[in-house]
Amino acid sequence: QVRLVESGGGLVQPGGSLRLSCAASGSIFSTLAMAWYRQTPGKEREMVATITTSGMTNYGHSVEGRFTISRDNAKNTLYLQMNSLKPEDTAVYYCNAPYVAWGQGTQVTVSS
Repeated sequence: QVRLVESGGGLVQPGGSLRLSCAASGSIFSTLAMAWYRQTPGKEREMVATITTSGMTNYGHSVEGRFTISRDNAKNTLYLQMNSLKPEDTAVYYCNAPYVAWGQGTQVTVSS
């Protein structure tokens, strides 16, 4: 069983940056593909970025060029570096190990 715990959310001004972290329990993190999703009230959960076990990445169109997903297998941690943030990036961000586990989410609010 894998438990995922996100951190790093908060309030930031437009144009600012935040880095989200997702700490995974257990010893199988390095064998898992991972992803970040986000959701706003009344909307479906949206894929933000994915990363394979070998480090290949994929991004949603709305964040490509601004967000970077990465992983540190030695620390069992997934990251999402978010730059040039926009108000429309405001959402609850979730860490996901496909078919295995979801985190509880962390709120990101982009507002002046």
